[in-house]
Amino acid sequence: MFVSRDATILHADLDSFYASVEQRDDPALRGRPVIVGGGVVLAASYEAKAYGVRTAMGGRQARALCPHAIVVPPRMSAYAQASDAVFEVFHDTTPLVEPLSVDEAFLDVSGLRRVSGTPVEIAARLRAQVRDRVGLPITVGIARTKFLAKVASQEAKPDGLLLVPPDRELAFLHPLPVRRLWGVGVKTAEKLHAHGIETVADVAELSESTLAAMVGGAMGYRLFALSRNIDRRRVVTGVRRRSVGAQRALGRRGNTMSAAEVDAVVVNLIDRITRRMRKAGRTGRTVVLRLRFDDFSRATRSHTMPRATAQTDVILDTARALVRAAAPLIAERGLTLVGFAVSNIDRGGAQQLELPFDVGTDLLAIDSAVDQIRNRFGTAVLTRGVLLGRDPGLEMPHLPD
Repeated sequence: MFVSRDATILHADLDSFYASVEQRDDPALRGRPVIVGGGVVLAASYEAKAYGVRTAMGGRQARALCPHAIVVPPRMSAYAQASDAVFEVFHDTTPLVEPLSVDEAFLDVSGLRRVSGTPVEIAARLRAQVRDRVGLPITVGIARTKFLAKVASQEAKPDGLLLVPPDRELAFLHPLPVRRLWGVGVKTAEKLHAHGIETVADVAELSESTLAAMVGGAMGYRLFALSRNIDRRRVVTGVRRRSVGAQRALGRRGNTMSAAEVDAVVVNLIDRITRRMRKAGRTGRTVVLRLRFDDFSRATRSHTMPRATAQTDVILDTARALVRAAAPLIAERGLTLVGFAVSNIDRGGAQQLELPFDVGTDLLAIDSAVDQIRNRFGTAVLTRGVLLGRDPGLEMPHLPD
């Protein structure tokens, strides 16, 4: 696959997105430590991060670290509007935009030199336009590969711009800690540290087979390639998402939740996911459960159904079975986050009706009718009985499905 010889890939990433929107909209918050979300930290300003506050941290712990922080409730509609405005700037910059999340994207600016200038000039103009048109700070990394552009933006934060010239790639990359490599989380980093591997340069000195013996075949291959900045992926546009998901952070209170309370969270998440699937004309076969525990460890479980569907009850039955199977693990470690995704998406989007019993009623038609009522009058107009009187949690902004 073709890889440019020039540094023409931009990774643009908004800085502390939710917190920056709050500071933009309330001048009294500017320059002060801000925490978005009370029970669980959804975002923290850089002033709060300086005290050790981090996303997904429990609110009590965050306030202990930074007692003078200002805690504000999240405003998801404001974040969604800001994201849309930023992506308008991206698309005004180049037609080659690959969204990664609501606050970051890759942009390919190759071929724009004559009309728009150098990649650095384009990136500087993009940052200025996001600041002027949306009022938010954004960091941009520029490199020859997607991987290195993302690393560059991480190193340039906050509110920075960093170019990695092609002839300086490894000189820039190799001194960095192993956590800068895509896919290296806490557990993988611990395995590498146990072998005295601290930097990307340490990884680059090892063979693929040696790395595979340490961290597994797939991860070993990835680390071998990325430590040498081997990344042949292009910026891809117009690709529909390969999964539709939602999650909910529970914080420490998840440790004391009853089975019925956990089930209500499951129902709410699956209801959101299947509603989005039907709206996008998507169906899927594989239900994936993601759990995070009190010790910050994680677990993933999945089940593939016989046919693709977007019917709520069918997917909910599968989700509940996954949670039941994971119950001993939840009881042992405590639960701080639960999430689901439906993957193995049917590209044709054909709706497969699954009737759990012999009735003459089309249950999928009922789902669709409920969707239409909610779309017209709001999601709170109709809800499942198990959710009555319960906090539905926050519905995060997301990219189109």
